[in-house]
Amino acid sequence: MLKLYTYFRSSAAYRVRIALNLKGLHYEAVPVHLLKEGGQQNQPAYRAKSPLGTVPTLEDGAGAHTQSLAIIEYLEELHPLPPLLPVSAEARARVRAIAQTIACDIHPVNNLRVLQYLGREFGATQAQKDAWYRHWVMAGLQAVEQMLADDPATGRYCHGERPGLADCSLVPQVFNARRFDCPLDDMPTIRRIVDACEALPAFANAAPAQQPDAE
Repeated sequence: MLKLYTYFRSSAAYRVRIALNLKGLHYEAVPVHLLKEGGQQNQPAYRAKSPLGTVPTLEDGAGAHTQSLAIIEYLEELHPLPPLLPVSAEARARVRAIAQTIACDIHPVNNLRVLQYLGREFGATQAQKDAWYRHWVMAGLQAVEQMLADDPATGRYCHGERPGLADCSLVPQVFNARRFDCPLDDMPTIRRIVDACEALPAFANAAPAQQPDAE
């Protein structure tokens, strides 16, 4: 049985939950609360699994695996059907670029530990942290909107007519954007794709509100 160390609002864990669901892989969800007890991700037992103290971590018979996109590609290699990446190298590069724009450029500067550091070390107020969050989310999602809107490879989903790696990244980021009241009115392609994804059980069942640790 796969074991996923997760937090209901973590966009990185949300990505992996979607991927597991799309592939029909059953797993045990093990909640790691990022705020309680000083952050359960900082406890030594969890740090032994994830040295950086982040979620998700996926455990299987081969060991503990960290970093959401690496986990998804690991699952893709072990369980290639249904595929989350297209066939051609060019198309795979496009899908990875969309996913990494979100996971590597938008998400890291808005991670909980970054926002906590802004408050702790620089005295940023909640309003200032929210403004920081919105700035980087909007800059990144506007770029993603252009990547999607300007490319004929975009279909019902980020790439063609089947959800994949890019969609696994996009939906959690839009969830967070909405939670922080980021305006998405000028991103019609993103909104259309997210609506299509959220209508699928694999995405709906991975949503934060559906998780056992949801608050």
